[in-house]
Amino acid sequence: MEDRSKLSISERIEQKTKGSGSSSFMEKLMPAVFLLCAIISILTTLGIVFTLLFETVTFFRGVPFADFFASTEWYPFFSEPQYGIWPLVNGTLLVAGIAMMVAIPFGLGAAIYLSEYASEKVRKTVKPVLEVLAGIPTIVYGFFALTFVTPILRAVIPGLDVFNALSPGIIIGVMIIPMIASLSEDAMSSVPNSIREGAFALGATRMEVTVKVVLPAALSGVIASFVLGISRAIGETMIVSVAGGASPGMGIDPTGAVQTMTAYIVQVVKGDAGFGTPIYYSIYAVGMTLFVFTLAMNLLAHYISRRFREDY
Repeated sequence: MEDRSKLSISERIEQKTKGSGSSSFMEKLMPAVFLLCAIISILTTLGIVFTLLFETVTFFRGVPFADFFASTEWYPFFSEPQYGIWPLVNGTLLVAGIAMMVAIPFGLGAAIYLSEYASEKVRKTVKPVLEVLAGIPTIVYGFFALTFVTPILRAVIPGLDVFNALSPGIIIGVMIIPMIASLSEDAMSSVPNSIREGAFALGATRMEVTVKVVLPAALSGVIASFVLGISRAIGETMIVSVAGGASPGMGIDPTGAVQTMTAYIVQVVKGDAGFGTPIYYSIYAVGMTLFVFTLAMNLLAHYISRRFREDY
């Protein structure tokens, strides 16, 4: 019998594979299964893009491309419809901007605490609790914004409409906090302790180490979390549909009703337009615009992550 102790590792693996028919079969089967999973993911993405593109082209056969991107009026249900996308873009960016003004400071503050100040026991307790916020259905957030947050804001801001941009913007920011906190905390925790210890040895305080050493070292991950948070805010649907209203416009007043791209899509698919009408096809043009926005945000996050990544 051949002495196994004299065989190389690759020879031992080959010998074991030959000795077991089921193991050999699984070794050949699993790469094919994994390849199939990857192909299905790619085909699904291509299918989504093709569907959006095909229906968007159908829309632009009836609506001039220049009117869609040059006009600032969005009245698809009027007798003489106007399809200028910018009021919807304005409402989307207004709500997303309010959300990020809430999410960035609180999310980054939570990440700094968990990474630099909290004990291991506190971190293991607080982080899962914080991430529970991400598991709450967005429709629940929407009704919470409309029935709880809006009345409180109206008591403070008398001129605030029942449907407004401020309330959903704040709640979307709260919803995004776990994402920014978790991703930023992971980026900061990946900074080697030797860098912190070197800064402490030079006489730096904990705050100075956090702000001047750890944050710059984890900058790529922190900024990427911000960009992904913006992408999440732009694509949010149910919160703005419930609490934001349906009044597209070009103003930047957060106290009035707005309509975002996602809220308009929800309005149409609820049955306000018949199949095959220009209004029906307009949701694909709006969806393609939203797709381009979120894709740009994700590509930007990927670029920032690669451009400013620190290797230790």
